Amino acid sequence: MNPRAATADPAGAASRGRARGDVAPAPALEVYVVEDNVIVLESLIAALEELAPVHVVGTAADESVAVDWLRGGVRCDLVIIDIFLRTGSGLGVIAAARQRRPEAALVVLSNYATDEMQARCLASGADRVFDKSRDIDQLVAYCIALSSRGPGERAH
Repeated sequence: MNPRAATADPAGAASRGRARGDVAPAPALEVYVVEDNVIVLESLIAALEELAPVHVVGTAADESVAVDWLRGGVRCDLVIIDIFLRTGSGLGVIAAARQRRPEAALVVLSNYATDEMQARCLASGADRVFDKSRDIDQLVAYCIALSSRGPGERAH
């Protein structure tokens, strides 16, 4: 696990790149990422934090670590979950997240986003399923749209 603790950011992650006089950006989404491939994880975090109002509050590479984290009290608006993990399964993380974090949006980001796997993920409680190889732009757009909703409207 790469425990990315929430850190102080005086300018705010969502204000990066903002020009003087622009409208204030949407508040940053607090995001937890469950991904076992370190290269994919680091690339995903960099892309999301650069392109969307996102602040990654933690990561996990396996189901048990993710489930333990979800029991904690750190604010989380969005959980991004890979299906195939170092140990366990993203389907178990989805079930735990839906139970422990009903207010959070849950999305799956997987190389195995087949029709059957999408159906299983949605039936398990995921809100959306994105393919790693072709849907990153859609995931970024989803994060932007999610951040523009009010705090009580963020889930799903």
